[in-house]
Amino acid sequence: MKIEDIIENIEDNDHLSSNEQTPLRSDAFELSDADKIESIKKDVHHILETLGMDMTDDSLKGTPNRVAKMFVNEVFGGLRPDKKPNASTFENKYKYNEMLVEKDIVVYSTCEHHLLPIVGRAHVAYISNGSVVGLSKMNRIVDYYAKRPQVQERLNIQIVRELQKVMNTEDVACIIDAKHLCVNSRGIRDIDSSTVTGEFGGKFKDPIVKREFLDYIQMKTKF
Repeated sequence: MKIEDIIENIEDNDHLSSNEQTPLRSDAFELSDADKIESIKKDVHHILETLGMDMTDDSLKGTPNRVAKMFVNEVFGGLRPDKKPNASTFENKYKYNEMLVEKDIVVYSTCEHHLLPIVGRAHVAYISNGSVVGLSKMNRIVDYYAKRPQVQERLNIQIVRELQKVMNTEDVACIIDAKHLCVNSRGIRDIDSSTVTGEFGGKFKDPIVKREFLDYIQMKTKF
């Protein structure tokens, strides 16, 4: 597969044309995952050594390899097109025409400005136009786009755009409430603040429908 085809698969559009999409270079997939791990391992070793750490210490000597594998396979795994979830849809045979909300989806992402964690919850909703998607696929879509260097506003948009494409409807919304450790653990070090962003498509732009969505996600679920 050509590089251009891979990038189209990961972003579904020209990745250079909009801030809505992750800023990937045209050669982003020329290196294999193994080559990326090897290169990142050397960089992490250099960073720690520059900071004055003794890289021969038993506790540290494996750190560069662990960090490199974590970056490629886990924390930034959402940059890999092969990890994009296959979100199959099904006919809405039971004719449920109301809003469906999947709330409190855990978000683990990484701020692309400081490479520090973003941790929070996403609340996703759609109104069926004749098809439905498996509930777990909504969680997987959130996780896929979260697992890359991110800006929270972009994450909101990417989740909504992907579900709009999968569901073939504009009637999709997503709200994210998350803590940014670049705010909580450095700089101003405000440990209590969180950031709330929203993206509303189709019917969710209507104030009444938007209010219904907001009411749903404020419900307290207990088991």
